[in-house]
Amino acid sequence: MTSRNYTENMKKPISDAVVLMAGSGSRLAAGGHVLPKPLIQIAGRAVFSYLIDALQRAGIETVHVVTGRNSDTLLKGLDPLIPHEIKLHPIHNPEWQKQNGISVLAARSHVPTPFFLTMGDHLFQPSIIEILLREAILTEFNVAIDRKLNSIFDLEDAMKVQTSGDRIVKIGKDLRSYDAIDTGAFVCPPSFFDYLERAKRGGDCSLADGVAAMINDRKVLPIDIGEAWWQDIDTPEMLAAAKKTLGGSHQLPIPGPAAPRKN
Repeated sequence: MTSRNYTENMKKPISDAVVLMAGSGSRLAAGGHVLPKPLIQIAGRAVFSYLIDALQRAGIETVHVVTGRNSDTLLKGLDPLIPHEIKLHPIHNPEWQKQNGISVLAARSHVPTPFFLTMGDHLFQPSIIEILLREAILTEFNVAIDRKLNSIFDLEDAMKVQTSGDRIVKIGKDLRSYDAIDTGAFVCPPSFFDYLERAKRGGDCSLADGVAAMINDRKVLPIDIGEAWWQDIDTPEMLAAAKKTLGGSHQLPIPGPAAPRKN
């Protein structure tokens, strides 16, 4: 048995998820959308309800939501979406105007074990989370990556990664050489918080800053999602693409490409 297989077979299941939703959603708001992004309706369901279904299926027991400016409205809308098997734990980030790394750090005292991390404006086919939790090495930072570059709706806006063997060696939206896209789903070791603290500049940092610091120590692993579907809804165009893909269905699609790539 290889050391990796031994680790996978012996690891404790991940029971906690951290979902970032402290941002202002300015790009969608500019398009006339007034609801917080996790509460926007697609095919008759709130965006967050799709994520909760996937987390429940993957065995997540506690979902820590990091909120910001619109906490009261957001929590009021989230509460009825939570099944009784899952505990919703709100965490307020008083520095929500800063980058998303600060929102991750707001969860530090609440998630002492390895945890799943994502954003509240992402849609994932449930198999993505299941693959990520199954394949993750819990002492490393694990990134669910999509190698289907031709299926990415807005490639220019996507977070790009370059892999080498079983490691991610570069990350950034402006990479000129890359072979995959970061889907926004991660399994994080507790040490990730230390990397975020060290990455701070002027009291601020992004999630990608912390990942880049771990890349320097060769601690970031790619987990390929294969043919599975995902989409974030950061802009009106992305939201329209997600609505087109889902159509009238209340379920996420079977494996296949996302909406046609943006020209």
